Amino acid sequence: MRVETEYRAGEAPRGGMSTAQQALEAQTALLPYAIAVFVISLPAYVWAGSFAPNAVWMTASFAIFAGAWGVFYAVVNWLKRPEARANVALRGKVHIFAGLLWSGAVAQIAAFADGAGPAREALMLTAVAAAVVIIFFASPWLPSLLIVGSAAAAGPLFLLFVDPESRNLFDPAWGAVALAMALSLILNRVLRRQFALAAEREQLIAERAGKVEEARRLAQSKSDLVATLSHEIRNGLTGVAHVLAAAAGRNGRSAPSREQLSAALDAANDLISVLNTTLDSETAEAGRLDVETRPFDAVALARDLVLLHRPNAAAKGLELTLHVDADLVGRAAGAAIADAHRARQILANLLGNALKFTVRGRIEVRIERTPAGALAIEIADTGPGLGAEELARAFEPFARIERTSAGTSGAGLGLSLSRRLARLMGGELAAHSAVGVGSCFRLELPYDETLSPERDEEADTPEAAPALAGRKGLRVLIAEDDTLNAAMLRAVVEQLGHLVVHAIDGRRAVDLAKVCEFDLLMIDGRMPNLDGPAAIAAVRALEGRAGRTPIVAVIGGDAEEAGECLDAGADAVLRKPVSVAAVARAVADAVAIERLQTTARVA
Repeated sequence: MRVETEYRAGEAPRGGMSTAQQALEAQTALLPYAIAVFVISLPAYVWAGSFAPNAVWMTASFAIFAGAWGVFYAVVNWLKRPEARANVALRGKVHIFAGLLWSGAVAQIAAFADGAGPAREALMLTAVAAAVVIIFFASPWLPSLLIVGSAAAAGPLFLLFVDPESRNLFDPAWGAVALAMALSLILNRVLRRQFALAAEREQLIAERAGKVEEARRLAQSKSDLVATLSHEIRNGLTGVAHVLAAAAGRNGRSAPSREQLSAALDAANDLISVLNTTLDSETAEAGRLDVETRPFDAVALARDLVLLHRPNAAAKGLELTLHVDADLVGRAAGAAIADAHRARQILANLLGNALKFTVRGRIEVRIERTPAGALAIEIADTGPGLGAEELARAFEPFARIERTSAGTSGAGLGLSLSRRLARLMGGELAAHSAVGVGSCFRLELPYDETLSPERDEEADTPEAAPALAGRKGLRVLIAEDDTLNAAMLRAVVEQLGHLVVHAIDGRRAVDLAKVCEFDLLMIDGRMPNLDGPAAIAAVRALEGRAGRTPIVAVIGGDAEEAGECLDAGADAVLRKPVSVAAVARAVADAVAIERLQTTARVA
């Protein structure tokens, strides 16, 4: 039916009612007045009908009128119920049914008037007046006005038209009906305009409320972020500052012991971990966290992490074991489909939590296939365990369980970020736990038994191997305006066995590249006097070997900055904060790449 189609097309906007819903509400509000009008008109109809010669028909007409009134009253009461308001399509049909019911009553009044003798004209005009009343009360909703209004006026007008003796009444009756229909159409147009404005207003209010709620949530997130970072940064930097003060000989203290240095290093690493997790969480919250899914060997990844964490487990007296399902051992094909770096991040976080909160007992890493064909990696521990409410809270951002987290560092973002990463890769992170027994966290990732894990081809080629392991004593020029960043980068590069020269800005780096021979240039992306892309372009413009020197662009993580450096001629991009492994990879890649190649590798 056309009416039902209109409902689907006019679905309610978010936060408010559609124009059709508002029209039905307005028409429902008028229905009690319609009942009152028909009740008031009843005595006049009875008086005029009393002059009719056919008493049986008169009685039947009254009975039909009373029946229509009773059904209409029941319809009005039904339309006030919540379930009636929810079903818009059914509500519209009921409105039209009720209108057609009164249209039928008007038609039978006209038919009764046609044979009423001396009361014919009075009763016929009464039927026309009833049709005009029905047209008015149907005006809020256009389908009801067109269908019910036309049906109500059809009976009286037809009988007046076909009777030659009533032609003198047909013209004024037709004029009255036409005028009522025209005025009702104008009223309907005005109401629809008001309904549209009201719907738009409700939608704007709902959108504003959504924006306010989003702003409140972001403000709360920022507040939690500042509070967490302030606490973690203060604790970490305080410990490092005390050790450095002792190393500098202040306050008459002796040189720091190895244990103090180890504690300061742990504090610094915890602080870096908190900052990295927080930045990833904020990036994910903004919807800008990307993952690159590809086949990788999840078993080898888990084995590496177990070997990496086993010394820490042994230091706490914990047993750390790995159990791999027999179907996954020795397979020629089969690989997890996910971002290997992000999967490692999730598993490292889960293993780190297990080691952090488990005081005695064991930690097991289990790898198996699920009945649905996915790959499941479980990390179970014999730690304090969590209740149902505590477990649900543990996956919320910035949430820390006071019962188990006392005396431990962390921002409370690891599990929430890990679950978000797992879902971005098409997997899931779930957990079950029992207080006093332990916890088990289960990471499920897509798995394809027909694919083989991808390998880093450059690292396996004979040409790349010397760059990774055998190239020592490279002459490296570092262009960095920040003294602390320059000192950290210099320490890492010298730790790799290379010689370092430092330039304070891009202009100085270009001047040194002109007169000195370097095996590698490491240029910061943002510097005064001459920024990174301009300095790289200036070096590439030099003649001879200097213009072909491998270049690593050191950036703060901005993708636009990385693109500018690569376009200027950088061979590799190194993002801050740097680590020994990342610097070694970037140096190896830059040295191995020939200048004639047009692609660059991002480390």
